[in-house]
Amino acid sequence: MRSVRVRILATLLVLGVVGVGGWQLLPSEGAGRTIKVGTTDEVTSLDPAGAYDAGSWALFNNVFQSLLAFEPGSATPVPDAAESCGFEGSDLRTYRCVLREGLTFPSGREMTAKDVKYSFDRVKKINSDVGPASLLSTLQSVGASGRTVTFRLSSPDATFPFKVATGAGAIVDSTKYPANSLRTDNGVDGTGPYELTTYTKGKKAVLAPNGDYKGEIDSTGRPVELDYYGDSDKLNSAWKAKRIDVAYRQLPPDVLAGLNPSDPGQRVSEADSSEIRNLYLNTRAGKPLHDPKVRQAMAWLINREQLAASVYEGTVDPLYSLIPTGITGHTTSFFDTYSEPSVKKARALLTEAGVTTPVSFTYGYGLTSGSAAAEAKELKKQLEASGLFKVTLKGYKWTDFQKRWASGKLDAYAVGWVADYPDPDTYGSPLVGTDGTMNTGYSSHEVDHLIQDSQRYADRAEAGQDFRDLQADVARDVPVIPLWQAKDYVVTSEDVGGGQYLSDGTGVFRLWRLSWI
Repeated sequence: MRSVRVRILATLLVLGVVGVGGWQLLPSEGAGRTIKVGTTDEVTSLDPAGAYDAGSWALFNNVFQSLLAFEPGSATPVPDAAESCGFEGSDLRTYRCVLREGLTFPSGREMTAKDVKYSFDRVKKINSDVGPASLLSTLQSVGASGRTVTFRLSSPDATFPFKVATGAGAIVDSTKYPANSLRTDNGVDGTGPYELTTYTKGKKAVLAPNGDYKGEIDSTGRPVELDYYGDSDKLNSAWKAKRIDVAYRQLPPDVLAGLNPSDPGQRVSEADSSEIRNLYLNTRAGKPLHDPKVRQAMAWLINREQLAASVYEGTVDPLYSLIPTGITGHTTSFFDTYSEPSVKKARALLTEAGVTTPVSFTYGYGLTSGSAAAEAKELKKQLEASGLFKVTLKGYKWTDFQKRWASGKLDAYAVGWVADYPDPDTYGSPLVGTDGTMNTGYSSHEVDHLIQDSQRYADRAEAGQDFRDLQADVARDVPVIPLWQAKDYVVTSEDVGGGQYLSDGTGVFRLWRLSWI
């Protein structure tokens, strides 16, 4: 997921304490008024089988239910559409859930275990290039009997409950979604805390509280309108003009750097985040970055500190590993291997590879992805300053950008990654595993083995060494170059509360926590 947060474990603990002792939001005279939330994220598809990105999943969190969900401040999923869930036996290969009674779709039809089976089966069957099927790689089969759903796994996978709690596990009405293809209209039939009443692609989604919701959360919140903006500057203009009540993901870096919680008329929430951004490299034969030595040379030339300071004005932190700070298994593998930018070492690698310099390649980026254009120019500048590379920049609209990297057409491309769940596994298989969603063409038996081995540990702390070894392999092979780790900013008007609970680093977007005060 997800085209989606530092020191997440500490953040989760802190937010858990805040959640227990925090002030309560009380209804005001404007309780029925719609809260308008602005974002630069985009929705790829309204169908859970056809999207694996932050913008789409932010909407899915609110209009669909999964069997499990993440409570604020918790790293362990709890029952939502399910009454109970758990592994059977000790081999972590059979996972069983009992469905909650009385869940109804917008049509009034009751949700059944067969709907759950149907939802998981179609994600794998459709296997969309930009969908979440890769998250269900260990799912061998799904059985449904009465209110019981049984998942059979092809190998031990302690992370499977986490995956069930994501957008990949969103449950759809089996009578409304085709089994073999994506639904293409603007409708949504889910059982989440909100119903989608109006949707205009690229512009807005209007959500009304679902009075029939039954699940993990206590209150379904206020009416909400999600307004989508083409870029950060447009979002900032809307915020300054007071056309929106909440600004989230992502105001321009200079605006974020200048935010002051004491400024009148607004509330500012800044939190640590597990969101990262990487530069992915097409490793396929015949591509200009196929040779590992060429990719290693690139790693010797990128200056993350300069990127964070010049483009992002200190609102992000330089990242030197695939797994961000605060997540089990985090290392500084890229700093350990490529300690300081060095043209000399980069040139030696290219000479050893026998390639002609400058090495020419195309760098693609999403036009509406925050400061992606400025970031691309800075990275082009850094690489070309060495005289060793020639970089052609190309920006694409988000959907086109996704399709191009999914089909292997781009030589290099920068993409942000929001954690699907609070576990290092979310940075493993989807990003560097064979057939991973980032589709770099990279395949390593050692990396795949480490990913699979790490999933055997019910105590996730015990998987730390596997992930440390994995990151050492990635630093050696360089299918991806980590760039930075984000901070989470939410800005609301002074009469909107709950902004600090909108996101807690688990990738869940809790619109129901917003309220008028």
